[in-house]
Amino acid sequence: MFTTRIIVSVFEFALAVLMSSLIIALTYRVFIKANPDFDMEAEIKAGNTAVGILVAAILFAASMILQKGLGSVVSMFRMYLSAPGESSIGLGKLALLTAGHIGLSMALAVITISATLRLFGKLVRSLHAGRELQKGNVAVGIVLSSVVLVAALYVGEGVSAISKALVPQPSIGQIEIMK
Repeated sequence: MFTTRIIVSVFEFALAVLMSSLIIALTYRVFIKANPDFDMEAEIKAGNTAVGILVAAILFAASMILQKGLGSVVSMFRMYLSAPGESSIGLGKLALLTAGHIGLSMALAVITISATLRLFGKLVRSLHAGRELQKGNVAVGIVLSSVVLVAALYVGEGVSAISKALVPQPSIGQIEIMK
């Protein structure tokens, strides 16, 4: 049992290290390319603090959402190690399920952050957030960052619930009912 806990802990640590690097790079690329208003990367290179604040908040929010999805991956791995005879999950299926859970969490993070920013932009059209952000309006960058972080706080729990619901459960046997 002690060995299983150590192996699961090392797996969780390695997964966290791998995911942190992957998530940062992937989230950055997705959101830089997804902005139709202006070139965010060029603005960051030019020293636009407002855009930098928003991109930092997006990276943080996506990481918060994805962290909630990783709990189910660790649970699946723990179940695989602790009940190998009871589980019908092979190592290949476990790898596919892990990729699926991480992919689903990433998709939900991207959809949530994009939809939240677009909805906020539509609700406060008079603000012209994209133009103000491009001009370097730090106040707008902070407000948009707050919107993204608040959305991530709420959606993270939903991602956790969905991810946990999709974890395959081992069979505990059949129950016979007496006649």
